[in-house]
Amino acid sequence: MSAKKPSREFRNLDLQLIATKYRLPFAGKVSILHRISGVLLFLSLPVLITLFLYSVASPETFAQMGVGAGGVFLKLVALVALWGFMHHMCAGIRFLILDLHIGMDKVSAQKSAIAVLIISLTLTVIFAIKLFGVL
Repeated sequence: MSAKKPSREFRNLDLQLIATKYRLPFAGKVSILHRISGVLLFLSLPVLITLFLYSVASPETFAQMGVGAGGVFLKLVALVALWGFMHHMCAGIRFLILDLHIGMDKVSAQKSAIAVLIISLTLTVIFAIKLFGVL
């Protein structure tokens, strides 16, 4: 007597089911945030290059950039760019280690994903404290 193969189960993945039934693991969240931070860094390059060129054009423009850097809006933009860089760097290191087949099991991958989130947010908070002049 041969055992019958179980039939495949197909699930309807509409947005309501995803929000209620399926939870994305931290590794998936880190992967999505890595892509978002990469796009953020890529799209901010023209603005950052323009600001850099403007700041090194002359001593007067450098002084104007210093005055403008005191604004809260510019600091928040810089903070978002810093988060993008910190997260992209930390997640990139994680993915390079995974490419070496280190930490590929589920528990290690989960721990490294959580570590990426904690480290990148901690570094961002440290830079935010320095940027906003709390210390």
